[in-house]
Amino acid sequence: MSATAPAQRPPLPPFTDHSAAEKVRLAEDGWNSRDPDRVVLAYTPGTRWRNRAEFVDGREQARALLQRKWAREHDYRLIKELWAHSGDHIAVRFAYEWHDDSGQWYRSYGNENWQFDADGLMHTRFACINDLPIREDQRLFHWPPGRRPDDHPGLSALGL
Repeated sequence: MSATAPAQRPPLPPFTDHSAAEKVRLAEDGWNSRDPDRVVLAYTPGTRWRNRAEFVDGREQARALLQRKWAREHDYRLIKELWAHSGDHIAVRFAYEWHDDSGQWYRSYGNENWQFDADGLMHTRFACINDLPIREDQRLFHWPPGRRPDDHPGLSALGL
């Protein structure tokens, strides 16, 4: 691993409207880095995920899932939006665009339910995701690789 996890990962629960929205944007930024070593640091060492039909137990399995994911999902661009929060739980909806090795574009839609420990590390992540084939001219997420610019519309503004 290229870095070590911080003792705390603010914002910390219990979440307010503002801190939950900040946590969601930080998660989006991390995933848009497409750096599995960076992303897994937001999760507890014993994190548990359900990602589609795959079950993950721990950071190492999460890292392996992310490595496989970004090896097949090229030009990945993700937008997350806060759906609800309470205490140490956050629910988000998201969409991301990517293409496969053949050049077929997809917009993947989904929902995630997250639970955090007292230090702000995510210990549980349940993700439901559906892939919609799209034409390249139907893409809506246009920014250079990495963090979504602050002035790029979010899901609601895009009508998603």
